[in-house]
Amino acid sequence: MKSLPYYIIFLVPLSVVIGYLMGGVFTFLTPVAVFGVIPLLDLLIGIDKDNPGPEEEQRLKDSMPHKFITWLAVPVQVGMVLWGAFVVTYGGLSLLEFVGFSVSMGSSSGIMGINLSHELQHRVNNRFEPLLSRFMLWTTGYMHWAVEHVVGHHRNVATPKDPATARYGESFYAFWPRTVAGGLRSAWEIEKARLGKKGVSPWGWSNRIVRYGAAQGALLLALWVLLGTAAAAYFVLQGLMAVSLLEVVNYIEHYGLLRREIGDGVYEPVNVTHSWNSSNTLTNIFLFNLQKHSDHHAEPGRRYQVLRHFDQSPQLPTGYAGMILLAVIPPLWRKVMDPKLPGFTGHVVGLNVPQ
Repeated sequence: MKSLPYYIIFLVPLSVVIGYLMGGVFTFLTPVAVFGVIPLLDLLIGIDKDNPGPEEEQRLKDSMPHKFITWLAVPVQVGMVLWGAFVVTYGGLSLLEFVGFSVSMGSSSGIMGINLSHELQHRVNNRFEPLLSRFMLWTTGYMHWAVEHVVGHHRNVATPKDPATARYGESFYAFWPRTVAGGLRSAWEIEKARLGKKGVSPWGWSNRIVRYGAAQGALLLALWVLLGTAAAAYFVLQGLMAVSLLEVVNYIEHYGLLRREIGDGVYEPVNVTHSWNSSNTLTNIFLFNLQKHSDHHAEPGRRYQVLRHFDQSPQLPTGYAGMILLAVIPPLWRKVMDPKLPGFTGHVVGLNVPQ
């Protein structure tokens, strides 16, 4: 029964279908619901700071019902994106409906697809779930992120080395191109280093980034050849929306936080003060406890159902849906967030934090 609330994730792709069937401006239903209704419900429902006790955690940590939801999302995600390509080709959409449908599909790809691929790619003790995560990312054109996130981001988080850690005072619009380019570059360097230890050139099929790029290119080409330009354009647009949702969440999760440098390029171990946390009940159910990000970085192997709240973590004023609205308005973001930073980053030498 503990797993049942998480099935509400499937309301997100369902909203894409409903918006399409209603047509017109209703094709924008998904982002309107997510960023208009969810932030209000977050405020009304409130937060949940309860953590599972030792016995409950033992029961939950390998719960098959909780795993099954993440596995079920994979064919739903892949099927939705491919169905969408047929819709834009044969559905007779107007330009407004094409944009609305693509943005709604991209919202679903970000909220369900990339988010659950994140949960699956961290299951590094088996091959099945990371493989599922690649299928999810395949539908967004961002497969390299699985390598960069697990190997690069978790090693370098809250340091200047990490392209996914937003700097103090950096707007989301400055962060987006830096993290997208930096993440791809980091993924390539990770693969280059891995293959270099084996004496293998990075310019070949042994490089996962090369394989991922080929797989994504093949999908885009197939959509263009088989279904036409509209299908290819839709795929790119929905992927761009999904990636932007991922990166705005990255922006929110680590904005301005830095680990103490304890040696030349050596930083203190990651702890629960190095990620922003939110325990808003509704968005944590929708996002599979992704907002309990402080615990996720302190112990990346924890499955979503046993992630914990820590009062000592820096706390966001609301859930991610509401924080995204703040992030896209930089003056408002800084007015809300900058005063919360000194207690967590003021010890870092040279950090320009207002007093």
